[in-house]
Amino acid sequence: MRNFAVYSKDGCPYCLKIQEVLKIAGLNYVVYKLDEHFTTQAFYDEFGEGSTFPQVKLNGDNIGGCQESILYLQKENICCTI
Repeated sequence: MRNFAVYSKDGCPYCLKIQEVLKIAGLNYVVYKLDEHFTTQAFYDEFGEGSTFPQVKLNGDNIGGCQESILYLQKENICCTI
């Protein structure tokens, strides 16, 4: 089973976009929000200094940001053309 995790922050349009894509595709995902579920330092410790929002993981493996995640979904034929 595919379980996606989206690490997001409020006010981020790309965070909303990837959540919408996952929802439309009918995929299982959970959203973790900055300052609610993790700190900025914890985010950088996990994804590296300079990482941007969102970051998406699939079954614990990092896929990347919004664009990388959409490309991954298309490449793996997990989701329709977006």
